[in-house]
Amino acid sequence: MQKNILLVEDDIEISKLVTNHLEGENFTVFAAFDGEEALTLLGKNKIDLILLDLMLPKLSGMDLLKQIRSTNLIPVLIISAKGSDIDKALGLGFGADDYISKPFSMIELTARVHAAIRRATQYLPEEHQSRPTTLHFKELFLDLNTFSARVKDQSIQLTAKEFHMLKLFMTNQNRVFTKEQIYHFIWEDDYYGNENVINVHIRRLREKIEDDPSNPKYIQTIWGIGYKLGE
Repeated sequence: MQKNILLVEDDIEISKLVTNHLEGENFTVFAAFDGEEALTLLGKNKIDLILLDLMLPKLSGMDLLKQIRSTNLIPVLIISAKGSDIDKALGLGFGADDYISKPFSMIELTARVHAAIRRATQYLPEEHQSRPTTLHFKELFLDLNTFSARVKDQSIQLTAKEFHMLKLFMTNQNRVFTKEQIYHFIWEDDYYGNENVINVHIRRLREKIEDDPSNPKYIQTIWGIGYKLGE
């Protein structure tokens, strides 16, 4: 089935270049040139993934991302010339699923797009339909059908990556994962010491599910190795 991508990029030439390439890869692309136009297109169309520039007129990329994340779990891939670690942490902290810095190759962009959509649409492969659809650990519950989570009786909003990360831990409750393994499973990409990306997602996930993020009872740090679901 053909997938729909919302491209939010104010540079007309870059927008045309990315649109032409992705349409050649059998995607349908809706192009927005500012944040307000992006919200309009998002409200009128079924979108499977958003490619989002940070530097936008009318409504900034960060503000747009916050609005999207308040109601939607659509995968968001940031494409921006602002490539410092601080900007990456900020973007991912607000709920982006991945980040690619300009200039980027179309091969890399296409690979990231395919991987993000695959993660978002294959939570429950057909051959696994008979498996449990709800995971739980202590007072933490994860619904694999509705892609929702709750702690005690409190619903929590997760990004697609946070959902995948929590699902990884909850389906492997006795396993310790290194940062390299987490990156491989969640980002489906080679790990190049991208500790900041992992740290940001773990911190944000703890802030959402832990009573005391500095003393976590769910996602515990195994010093010198990685992370695991708590005892």
